[in-house]
Amino acid sequence: MEIDRKITDLSHEYFQLPPEVPVTEYDGKAYLNETDKKYDVIMVDAYQDITISFQMSPVEFFQTVKDHLKPGGVMVVNLNMHGTREGGIADWLSDTTASVFPEVMTIDAPGNTNRELFAGDKGMKETLSRNLSAVKDPQLHSLLTRIAGTAAIYRPGGRILTDDKAPVELLGMQELDSLIRQESEPYKEIYKEEGLLGLMKAL
Repeated sequence: MEIDRKITDLSHEYFQLPPEVPVTEYDGKAYLNETDKKYDVIMVDAYQDITISFQMSPVEFFQTVKDHLKPGGVMVVNLNMHGTREGGIADWLSDTTASVFPEVMTIDAPGNTNRELFAGDKGMKETLSRNLSAVKDPQLHSLLTRIAGTAAIYRPGGRILTDDKAPVELLGMQELDSLIRQESEPYKEIYKEEGLLGLMKAL
């Protein structure tokens, strides 16, 4: 599922996406509302810092995703967020997901800002560990074992986004303010110690 055909074209051109792999160019939420198909895995990759898709944030959307999963199916959400402060947009999205699914598990990708969120039935962490034995490639097994070691069951805090109340723009602006403060802090110190000349040299 991809909303922009240009992205599909780029995937074929630069990432060797095989032509036989079907890609539907459509809005993800609208597509789920129009189909009766059920899936083993549904991945939602629609969030990046302050760029938050309103229609793919509230509890009603996550309920729709759950309704389109097969028994034992899992929703995977890519939260590409710099901000991890308490009460930030990532917490709101995670709490909203946890209000729909029996269990939510998170894995922080090392070396970047991605947090993968897995939502499904209880026992996902144990299932992940158990299935590692089926991975025969030693390099892949080592990587997955290291990643599995960072898996944590998410403890929700009750912040729920709904169709009637999903202030993603406000939460996004708060995240942006936090990022600006974080990025500007070193320059404040330089200005305090070396003045305007030192700041100009640093820039």
